[in-house]
Amino acid sequence: MSQQPVPSAPPRRGSKARPQPGARRPLRERLSHPRLTPPKLTPPTKKALGWTGGILAVLAVAVAILMLIWDWNWFRGPLERIASARMHREVTIAGDLNVNLWSWRPSATVDGISIANPAWAGQGKMGTIDRLRVRVRLVPLLWGKADIRVLAVERPNFSLLADAKGRKNWDFSDGRAKAPMNLPPIQRFVIRDGQLKYLDAQRDIRFQGTINARERLGADNRGFELTGRGTINGAPFRADVVGGPLLNIERDKPYPFDIDLRAGQTYITARGAVPKPFDMGRFYMNATARGPDMAQLFPLTGVALPNTPPYSLRGRLSREGLVWKIDNLGGRVGDSDLSGDVSVDTGRERPFLKADLSSQSLDWDDLGALFGAAPKVGPGETISPEQAAIARKMTAQQRLLPDAPLDVSRIRAMDADVSYRAVSIRDTPVKLNSGSVRVRLEDGLLRAQPLKLDLPRGQVSGHVNLDARKATPVTDLDLRLTNSRIETLIPVQFQGAPALTGSLVGRARLTGEGNSVHKAFASADGEVMVVAPGGEIRKAFAELMGVNVVKGLGLLNKKDTTPIRCAVAQFETRDGVMRANNIVFDTGPVLVTGKGSVNLGAERMDLRLRGQDKKFRLVRVLLPVTVKGPLMAPKLGVEPGSAIAQGGAAVTLGSLLSPLAAILPFIDPGLAKDANCAALLGEAQADGAPVKSAPKPLTAKR
Repeated sequence: MSQQPVPSAPPRRGSKARPQPGARRPLRERLSHPRLTPPKLTPPTKKALGWTGGILAVLAVAVAILMLIWDWNWFRGPLERIASARMHREVTIAGDLNVNLWSWRPSATVDGISIANPAWAGQGKMGTIDRLRVRVRLVPLLWGKADIRVLAVERPNFSLLADAKGRKNWDFSDGRAKAPMNLPPIQRFVIRDGQLKYLDAQRDIRFQGTINARERLGADNRGFELTGRGTINGAPFRADVVGGPLLNIERDKPYPFDIDLRAGQTYITARGAVPKPFDMGRFYMNATARGPDMAQLFPLTGVALPNTPPYSLRGRLSREGLVWKIDNLGGRVGDSDLSGDVSVDTGRERPFLKADLSSQSLDWDDLGALFGAAPKVGPGETISPEQAAIARKMTAQQRLLPDAPLDVSRIRAMDADVSYRAVSIRDTPVKLNSGSVRVRLEDGLLRAQPLKLDLPRGQVSGHVNLDARKATPVTDLDLRLTNSRIETLIPVQFQGAPALTGSLVGRARLTGEGNSVHKAFASADGEVMVVAPGGEIRKAFAELMGVNVVKGLGLLNKKDTTPIRCAVAQFETRDGVMRANNIVFDTGPVLVTGKGSVNLGAERMDLRLRGQDKKFRLVRVLLPVTVKGPLMAPKLGVEPGSAIAQGGAAVTLGSLLSPLAAILPFIDPGLAKDANCAALLGEAQADGAPVKSAPKPLTAKR
């Protein structure tokens, strides 16, 4: 059965009918819903208005009272702690701290700033500033940029110290690598009554001067000016730096400046610009420098340059971060020209100098200053008064080796890699065509290798090392003479032609201790040898070498020559004394032998040469020849006494040449086999000398 629907109850009278579920309400009913009806605004009561006004009044009074009692000195303590932590030493503010924030150009003034020394520098203050005033523009600060309108430093007083270990009391980096100073643009920079003391133990600088930087307003405005006065090593020092106008300076517009430095007789002038003011990590300038000695630039540059004659140089100096460069260097050093490029990297443990230099024409005596000697004195020579005094002293003492002390502290203070080439060389003791050397310096060890000097025929090559890592420097040299000619090194002329001709080779290997060239040679150990394996000599000279006066004088007008069978001079060196154990000069008619010594400390020589005829002569006067005296001016003489007995030449050859065959490889591994010296052994045997055959050539000594 289907169920019938139950009828709904009829609505009560006066009641509204409820809408069925899902039925849409009439618009009027929807609009009159209590949630959509805006509330009626009730006017505030007098009590509410009273509370609101009271709160605002209290706040206004509180702000007014705070403004009246506010003291920026409350922040001195936190500011001191922040500055001390960043500078790694105590910073105190003894005066007032005032700040004006209610301006489009906020400013701050700090009085009585004091910066202490680091612990290693002892008691005392590194510096004080009576007042520091800064004013900046507010708007650039919102974008993270500083635009300084005023930076004024009143009565700064700083004592800067650099000790013998290289520590600096103004180094706030705590041992970390520090970037160059980079200041934002400064419209007005003022330093009033600044005092500066500077002491550098490594560079031997004592400086005390004043610094002022005042911007001149008006038509004669010159902008930034910094002037310093004082002394360096007792000589007057002056520094003048003038910049362009600081008004309306632009960040991306180069800021020009001029520099004038004078330290004793050293003058440096420059004109340049900072591409982005005041980023001192990048700038460039066209600079000129002149002075009596480039070594005197060390206090100003910190770069250990060698001693030189008076110089005048120019170039483009620039800085890129921690690297300084000199491009297109040119000018003169002494009577020699010099050109090339130089860079110095200051970002390492020690400054690193790299240079590629050359001279088209090198005056040989200009090199003397590198080793403590002096250039020649005379018309046309460029020499300083100090070097002229050294030259007079060496001449009076008859000194050849300079005794000027080497400052090893400068060698230890930097590293270097320098290449140098002289296209031509003039005014040399023996004729040289050109030369080149590469000098590398690392941690106190200086190595000149390879070192090459080109002769018209032949070459001198090898190395020179200077070890300055110890208390006493040690010098080690090993030089070889190869493919040379006697007539080049001994240009003796006879009747318009060379008296001696032939090949010449040699080697010098010495090691000595001392802080000067003289002391190093005076203590040297090693060996020196010169060999002429063949050639020709005028017969007259051959006879006179043995002081066979009668025979020699009779040949003076003749041009006959005789072979040089072999010539050897060997010097064993101990404690600066070179002892000639084997001197042999063998020609067709005469055999010359000798011995003696050369004292490098006293710079004197004492050699005795004795000649022996190889053939019987009825008339002869054969006397020993002596070479004695100072190295600068030895004297040739004849030893008085009876004439030397004839004969014994073959026996002498045998006794001398047997050991020589063993030491010739010291010069050249193939020389003992190829030279005529080895053949002399056979000739000596044929003449009846009791000698053995030549031993096999030994391996060359290292």
